[in-house]
Amino acid sequence: MKNFVVKTIANAGALAVAVWLLDKITLTGDSTGKKIGTLVVVALLFGLVNFLVKPIVKVLTFPLFILTLGLITLVVNALMLLLTSWLADKLDLSFHVEGFWTAVLGGLIISVVSWALNVVMPDGD
Repeated sequence: MKNFVVKTIANAGALAVAVWLLDKITLTGDSTGKKIGTLVVVALLFGLVNFLVKPIVKVLTFPLFILTLGLITLVVNALMLLLTSWLADKLDLSFHVEGFWTAVLGGLIISVVSWALNVVMPDGD
């Protein structure tokens, strides 16, 4: 359970960095507490999308992984971020990613920051 909480906090931090660095990834809210709450819910949603959908997409696109030497991972991460943005919109969360190339750059930022935070933060499991 502790590992799940740590990963969720790392994802929320990574999403916050992406929102901060990229103008076309937006998080709106009238208070800091509401923005933090939205980030945590979006991080949970992002984790759920990566847990359920990403493995299926990776299996279906395995030949492209081999052909592109893994660079298709950037596209898959972008699609997972766009799917998270779409689901957040359906759940009336104030998180939005505008455009595919923004999602590619955002997915790259989220991957690097999430990896760095997971290295720094203890997992306990």
